[in-house]
Formats: sequence, structure tokens, C-alpha cells
Amino acid sequence: MVTISLCMIVKNEEAVLARCLDCVKDIADEIIIVDTGSTDKTKEIAYRYTKKVYDFKWCDDFSKARNYSFSKATKQYQMWLDADDIITDSDRNKILKLKENLDTSIDIVTFKYNTHFDKYNKPILTSTRERLFKREKNYLWNDPIHEYIELRGNIYYANDIFISHKKEATYTDRNLKIYENSIKSGKKLSPRGLYYFARELKDHQRYVEAIYYFEQFLDSKLGWVEDNISACYNLAICYRALNNDEKVLNMILLEQK
Repeated sequence: MVTISLCMIVKNEEAVLARCLDCVKDIADEIIIVDTGSTDKTKEIAYRYTKKVYDFKWCDDFSKARNYSFSKATKQYQMWLDADDIITDSDRNKILKLKENLDTSIDIVTFKYNTHFDKYNKPILTSTRERLFKREKNYLWNDPIHEYIELRGNIYYANDIFISHKKEATYTDRNLKIYENSIKSGKKLSPRGLYYFARELKDHQRYVEAIYYFEQFLDSKLGWVEDNISACYNLAICYRALNNDEKVLNMILLEQK
């Protein structure tokens, strides 16, 4: 049986942290909580589950915080969750079985990720996310927002295991400001960064700017297929908001290709 270090970054998650840790405490051999500046009872709750609670000075970069959490891991595999993620009993049993039987030649394990739900609490949007990483491979997180780890090595796709992201829809300008400050400082956004910055601009009804960055993303030809499709869809939304119906149709047709 392999061993797992659960590595989490948190801030002001007192409402959901215990729910998450109750789901995973029987899976993880080690729980690492990195707090980025909580002012509520988040750390107090974390200490109920682990002594390995660390402070990290927030620097507008989620990847740096996650890499710090990974640096504290000591077990064979590192696993990440957000505080508002949950694992059902059925999926928890599947993860325990996977843990018992995992071939140690596997470097990365991906799970399915339910991120949006209908009014009946049924998932309507599911993606695939990298979830377990062999620690000796020294995988690192990339990008300050919507951070990710590059999929390289021997990858196992556990497509029958699901984690659900149970977050209330909230819209703030936090991510938008991080992207804007990054650009002002002279940093070049990755293709993934271009895509998510454009989405932030669209959500804040800055449609002309959103169009520019969505097009920059598509022109790079370096995006993931699902993000390329989503970019076309979001471009159609932007053009519709600007009453440019011809462009709306063009984007919808492009999306189908």
C-alpha cells in the first residue's frame, strides 16, 4: 500500500474545512495545512486533524503556496484538495482501494472533478484533474492563478473516481487584480493565463478587453482542446453583449470545428 500526504492551502475556510477533512482523513497518512492569512477559526479547526499547520505569507501566487505545501510532504505521494471539496463514501472507498493496489511505477493519478451542479445537486460540468503525484519526481505547480502541474511521466487516469467542488458562486476582483498586477510588472501570461484572464474580464463585463485576450489565447495554438472550445463560446457571449451578431455566429461555427 502506498502512503499519501494531503497538501492543502487555506484561508478563512472555517465553514467548510472540517467537512473536507472528515472526507479524507482515512485516506491521508499525513495532513499538511498551509494557511495564507486566515482571520477566522480555520487554523483552530486544522489543528484538530493535524499538527502540521504552517503559515505562508500571501504573495498573490497560488502556485507558490501550493509548492510550499508540497515541500512539507514526507510520504510517497502528494494529494491536493481545496477546502470546499468533498468526497462521497463511494469514491472514498475507491480511493482507498486505489491506494492499496497502486503500482508504484505510476507518477501521476488523475481523478474526475465535478465543478458545477444543477438545482437537484446533479453534476453538470466535470473535468479531469491531476490529483496524486509521486513525491520523488518533484512536481511543481505553475501559474499564479488557476494553477496546474504539467502532466508528464507515467500517468494513470482513474476515471471512475470523482471529487466534487462544493462552492457557492461568488464573484470578486481578486483574480482580476492579480492578473493585472502581473501584466503591469512585465510578466508574460502563459496561454492558460491568457484564457483565464480573458474569462475574468468577461465576467466583469469588460468585453472588448476580454475579446482581445481570448483571441491572443486562441492565436497561441497552445491551449487545451476544452479551453479552446470554451474560449470560442465565451467570445460569442462577448460579441453578443456588444450586439455583433455576425461575430457571434462566427464564434459558434468555429466552436463546432
